[in-house]
Amino acid sequence: MPELPEVETTRRKIEPLLRGRTILHVEHDAPHKYRDTHLAVGRRVTDLSRRGKYLMLNLAPHDGDGPHDLEFIVHLGMTGGFRLEGGPHTRVTIRTDGGDLFFDDPRRFGKMAVVRPGEYAGMPTLAAMGPEPLSEDFREEGFAALAAQAGAVKPWLLSQKPVSGVGNIYADESLWQAGLHPAQSHLTRDEAARLYAAVRDVMGRAVEAGGSSLGSGAGNYRQHDGLSGLFQHSHAVYGRGGEPCPRCGTTIEKTVLAQRGTHHCPQCQPLRRPEGRAKGGRA
Repeated sequence: MPELPEVETTRRKIEPLLRGRTILHVEHDAPHKYRDTHLAVGRRVTDLSRRGKYLMLNLAPHDGDGPHDLEFIVHLGMTGGFRLEGGPHTRVTIRTDGGDLFFDDPRRFGKMAVVRPGEYAGMPTLAAMGPEPLSEDFREEGFAALAAQAGAVKPWLLSQKPVSGVGNIYADESLWQAGLHPAQSHLTRDEAARLYAAVRDVMGRAVEAGGSSLGSGAGNYRQHDGLSGLFQHSHAVYGRGGEPCPRCGTTIEKTVLAQRGTHHCPQCQPLRRPEGRAKGGRA
């Protein structure tokens, strides 16, 4: 948290507050976490975009007439989000000629950096990120080819390489919708097609619902105006361990896979043995 739907919602909500505004000052006390933010001072925000879980403020040159020459990259981490007012968890204050915007981050995992467009050497996940799940660049054929060679499917999705922006919540939801076990490897063409469709559907519905808000603590995802996302009301398995599966009624199991809490239905999402192996694991 936050994942692509939450970051996209953040982008849509704060864009009217920043587009066309000139950044006057960026205040923080952690230059190792918020790198080269002084380079944004005096530059106008011409656009806000997103890549996976990364928010990008496109900054015009000082004269305001040339092409974008800097990007202000924001990664919200686990608990980061923008607010209209500062508070005890405010880590960064962005002052503009239109007002101030405050970055709150209770657990301090968020990061920022101002870089030239495409210079992501210090951000390896961003540099190697796969296509956007709701874009035309995300193609079923290419996804299926990669999935056929992949190991356990959930960690593979979380790597961001086959498709960007899918985190723990939406991986569990997509795999349930596709009827695939989180530890399944080497997907068949049919399995990959089902997962491809599920990722696009789940991410699309989550974006329209404003993402998911879980719990009530300081780190719970909220939009900048304090509103909650609504997609948590549509979760089929995530956070529902011990409850009945909405599709078959079997008790949903919560396990740990690749150090991540993982939810699945053992009836709807059976683990298929790799082809060519008999029971007991002998070829």
